[in-house]
Amino acid sequence: MSIATYEEVLDLPNHPEKLLIDVRNPDELADTGKIPTSINIPLPQLEEGLKLDDEAFKAKFGRDKPSTSTEVIFHCKMGGRAQKATDLASSLGFTNARNYKGSWTEWAEKQGK
Repeated sequence: MSIATYEEVLDLPNHPEKLLIDVRNPDELADTGKIPTSINIPLPQLEEGLKLDDEAFKAKFGRDKPSTSTEVIFHCKMGGRAQKATDLASSLGFTNARNYKGSWTEWAEKQGK
């Protein structure tokens, strides 16, 4: 299992070829804000979202759909749902799915939020 670190997530603005997906529910994002560059696909909608065709994915999320070889990093609040998302993406053929295990909790703490 591949774990993404805080430092890697912090550096994501310099790596537009990577995709950070926040699998929290929209109300959680409204309460806390989001990690820069992340897109929100709540865990219950993740499988459907990853199965969208390229055009529909871009229209819905404002980013190109990741290929199965794209590095995709998932995060949630504390890492549990992100692990489920990583496992789901892997089962769909995404070979570079990773879990930012520290997730929002670590991010907010290190960002002083």
